[in-house]
Amino acid sequence: MTTASDVRILDQRTPEERDRPFLPGMGKTWLLPLYDVFTRVAGIRSLHERAVALAGITPGQAVVDVGCGTGNLSFAVLAAHPDARVTGLDPDRAALRRAARKARRRGVPLTLVQGYADRIPAEDASLDHVISSLALHHVDDDGRVAFAHDALRALRPGGKVTVVDFGGPAPDADEAQHAAHFPAHALSHLPHLLRSRVARNSTVARNLDNGIVALLAGVGFGDAGEVEHLEHTFGPITLVQATRP
Repeated sequence: MTTASDVRILDQRTPEERDRPFLPGMGKTWLLPLYDVFTRVAGIRSLHERAVALAGITPGQAVVDVGCGTGNLSFAVLAAHPDARVTGLDPDRAALRRAARKARRRGVPLTLVQGYADRIPAEDASLDHVISSLALHHVDDDGRVAFAHDALRALRPGGKVTVVDFGGPAPDADEAQHAAHFPAHALSHLPHLLRSRVARNSTVARNLDNGIVALLAGVGFGDAGEVEHLEHTFGPITLVQATRP
């Protein structure tokens, strides 16, 4: 039986990182209580389940969920593979506290680490999987490259990174003028605040033209590629996977 001691929050931030800024999952800290409601209404659970299926996680494997927020992707892993050893990483302490409460209610073991995507909490070549969902677009250019390098470091040979985020191939000619934005019709069902944040996010634009694939391949991952592309309410969603040689 899972006990409270099986769910813990660790702080791996250095003193210099105590005031390091980050973008909360809903864009604004005060919107956090709405996060889980929004993700349910928006159908994010199906994206998490699809990511877990594509990742190919097996019992007992070590998994780090980068940008875990309130833990929903981590819980999707544990629902499919209760014996997986899952760690969630996020800079938002309030989100991690919510994830911990949810884990205790579900009776599942979960380690949560307060920290940043550029420093994955794992020894060299110790992980089987690094996974991430709708988090990479929150990270700036330097942080994205550092995340890719650190995922390569932390994964064992043959280990996989699986990323779900906005993006995909370059838009066609009719959409070229909107390359830095999602098509308005694809965003029309989102609350105005979230539509504006997504559409104006320059890092989202960098995910287009297979930006995540290029990011992972550029640091040395093998066979980096888009394994699935979905048109979601948010706009284009890419599922990218790569293997450490």
